[in-house]
Amino acid sequence: MKKQKEHVTVARPERPLTSEGLVRGLGRWDATFLTIGSVVGTGIFITTADIARVLPHQGMILLVWTLAGFLTLAGALTYAELGAMFPRAGGMYHFLKEAYGPFWGFLFGWACFLIIMSGGIAALAVAFAEYLGSFAPALSTTNVLLTVPIGPWSWSLSGGQLAAAAAILLLTAVNYIGLREGAGVQNFLTVFRIGAVVVFVALAFLVEARAPVSLFGPLPSVPLLAGVGVAMIAALWTYDGWYGPTFSAGEMRDPQRTLPFGLVWGTVIVMVLYALINLVYLRALTLEEMTATRRIAEAAATALFGAGGGKMISFAVLVSTFGCLSATILYSSRIYLPMARDGVFFRGLAAVHPRFHTPGRSLWAQSLWGVVLALSGTYEQLYTYVIFALLFFHVATAGAVIILRRRRPTAERPYRVFGYPWVPVLFILASILLLGNTLMEKPVESMIGLAFLAAGIPAYLWWRRHPPDPGSAS
Repeated sequence: MKKQKEHVTVARPERPLTSEGLVRGLGRWDATFLTIGSVVGTGIFITTADIARVLPHQGMILLVWTLAGFLTLAGALTYAELGAMFPRAGGMYHFLKEAYGPFWGFLFGWACFLIIMSGGIAALAVAFAEYLGSFAPALSTTNVLLTVPIGPWSWSLSGGQLAAAAAILLLTAVNYIGLREGAGVQNFLTVFRIGAVVVFVALAFLVEARAPVSLFGPLPSVPLLAGVGVAMIAALWTYDGWYGPTFSAGEMRDPQRTLPFGLVWGTVIVMVLYALINLVYLRALTLEEMTATRRIAEAAATALFGAGGGKMISFAVLVSTFGCLSATILYSSRIYLPMARDGVFFRGLAAVHPRFHTPGRSLWAQSLWGVVLALSGTYEQLYTYVIFALLFFHVATAGAVIILRRRRPTAERPYRVFGYPWVPVLFILASILLLGNTLMEKPVESMIGLAFLAAGIPAYLWWRRHPPDPGSAS
């Protein structure tokens, strides 16, 4: 009688878990793609037209994009030091808490949940729906399904708002079932975006230029300093999101090296892509044509390749926006987990899914509020209220590098910002200039944004008086 062979089941090695129960599953290129994915949305396909209106000069347009790129790189280098020091889920929440105390970390997280991140998710989702509507008119934001009068106001629901809500819920579900699943979708969408931009640029340079390119022509007869200032604001907002990977540092393998690599190389790749895209715009459209259009990428593609080219770039923008939404949902949900565990946010958000090892409740809470904002139709107005607050937090976070260097000179710093202290100081000064400009240009919105922050004071005091029960984070 033959002896039966014993079947030995070899367990697959589990990925290492953090103290919070999250998986350390992100590598260097995951972090790089997350940086790119957090930045490249709809802005680069629209913003150059806005810049051309205030600064009608080809060379100055490219100069503004270059300066904005280097200022963003200064921010990435600065945040890389903090992220390597505190490689935990939550990013800026920890940086502000360590430098200024728990209240300031809470205030940042409060603003993120209330408007900054949730409002950003709503805005990206509706922008996705706007481009989707050009392929499926029933899902357009112009296709109003119903209107409900509410006192002196009225609320309208469009097919685009439903598509936006569906996109948010779909991507939240993907991120809920696992880090690798969420990062996998994000990486695929980012590779597609990079490939689409590279193909678009390569084909554009293979055809004859429609417009003469003169980078050193006579300067425009507009107030140059004011024009550069307004243009820089538009360009820097198009770079916004570069700090996203700091929120996911707690899920990176060897975060002391992975995070700086992803932040710096991701930012550099975005800088190159933005420069190339803008060169295509200059070869495809005259300054007059740039200022006359809203969707400059579509106009340039149509001018170079015909109507089919415009449709192709519209599809690329659609995927790009969907990818940026995916990245934002992934990284921003990591802010609320440590807040809840510190006892300064909703207790239930402290839980990590026992099987998927994701901050599932944080993901759903954030995204459901984002859906409410998208369906309410007020997300754009709400988002303008916190521009001032977000810039304030950038100034404070960059200042944290200098404060912690002095307060904790012997602390372990696996990565030290290049060009210290000039690089952080440069970023701080640029952010302060933007802060002042925002206050002057949008004084009412800035004050309302500060009022939203002030509303966090009683909330913080309440949570501090009602700390979570022991074991509630499990």
